[in-house]
Amino acid sequence: MKPDQVLQHRPIVLSEAQRAEYFEKGYLVLPDYVPSPWLARLRAAMAETIELSRSVTQSDAVFVLEEGHSAENPRLHRVTCPQDRHPAFWDFTVDPVMIDLAADVVGPDVKFHHSKLNVKSGDGNRGFKWHQDIQGWPHTDYSPVTIGVYIDGCDKDQGPLACVRGSHEGPLYSMYDARGTFVVHVPDEDMRFLETAVIEEAAGGPGTTLLLNCRTVHGSAINRSTKARPLLLTVYSSADSFPYTSPSIISPRMGDIVRGKPARFASFDTRPCEVPPDWRGSYRAPWTYQKEEEEQAAAAD
Repeated sequence: MKPDQVLQHRPIVLSEAQRAEYFEKGYLVLPDYVPSPWLARLRAAMAETIELSRSVTQSDAVFVLEEGHSAENPRLHRVTCPQDRHPAFWDFTVDPVMIDLAADVVGPDVKFHHSKLNVKSGDGNRGFKWHQDIQGWPHTDYSPVTIGVYIDGCDKDQGPLACVRGSHEGPLYSMYDARGTFVVHVPDEDMRFLETAVIEEAAGGPGTTLLLNCRTVHGSAINRSTKARPLLLTVYSSADSFPYTSPSIISPRMGDIVRGKPARFASFDTRPCEVPPDWRGSYRAPWTYQKEEEEQAAAAD
């Protein structure tokens, strides 16, 4: 569903001004949005899930380990598909606090695509370079929205997500490097135009929530605090928006209609979108590609 069609429906959670801000900027920050009882359930589910990583010695399909990870001190970049690891995450995914919010920006019929929990351990060693999401999982339109929830909140020194205002209306950048490797970030030279005035960091207390359009340029710095910065990222789309490449993250719930009804026709936005590699059997977490790129650059100096 395209924005002009979405705007024909009255918002449920957002004010008209907030929804207009989302479509104008390509993102929207809602301070302290998620209620405390939900945050308590999510923290408990996160603790149980991270506990399982103690026995993991190298990154796998579930846990993306950060440097220094050990059984004594679990350090994670990400938990993949948390909704398939603990029932509380799926309960939250389909709760009105999430799906009604998604409906305000994608339309009344809402489809689940995927979810991930970016833990971002304290005293980190890696941020995430500027990138756009949709090139990793192209859809027939640009309705997909990522709803990110800071479970414990996020201070400025924890590497909050930073968004480039209005970039969703600009070009889609290539995320392949000069060697033809999909490195999951925009080449540095393409981002030299950025000025501080158009960059907004999304920080806030526990439950602060970010709605992020799939075309918006965003990234995050290293977590320089001693505390982890868990960010639950859930992607929804209009029910009439369909992915058309092999998925990088696989879940039996991908494609579930979580609000409203299934679509009988697909929505098409004919603006072109770069496609990722064929991920079947070959997907690796984005931090891996970016680390390898940096190592190769250092070796060449």
